Amino acid sequence: MKFIHRLGYYLGGFAIGLIILMFFLNGKDASCDYGPNARTIKNITSKQLVYTDAVSTEFQTQEIDSTIARQLIQYGNVNFSESDTKAKPCKVYQIENSYKEREVIMQVKNCSLVATIVGFKISD
Repeated sequence: MKFIHRLGYYLGGFAIGLIILMFFLNGKDASCDYGPNARTIKNITSKQLVYTDAVSTEFQTQEIDSTIARQLIQYGNVNFSESDTKAKPCKVYQIENSYKEREVIMQVKNCSLVATIVGFKISD
């Protein structure tokens, strides 16, 4: 069998496989969160988000609402060297991001049912 025939069969089968795959995954919330940062962020954002009183006061001062706080977590980067990943029962993660061109550092206590923002600092 010539190379061009083998290439044609391969590409034909590959195209059919892609079409079948698109049919099965259409409408599903499929994602490829394999890195530790992505898995941690996805775990935190899938839970109810609660704030301590000090964080709520700081949010009011900085005019940050719950939507912005959730986006800061969702698009932030977890600093694992500053996080307490061995704490029991709830791990504490430090998430870094920027808001209005200022550096934001948040400490999030990630428990099994709820995620609590226990620290919030924004640079001036």
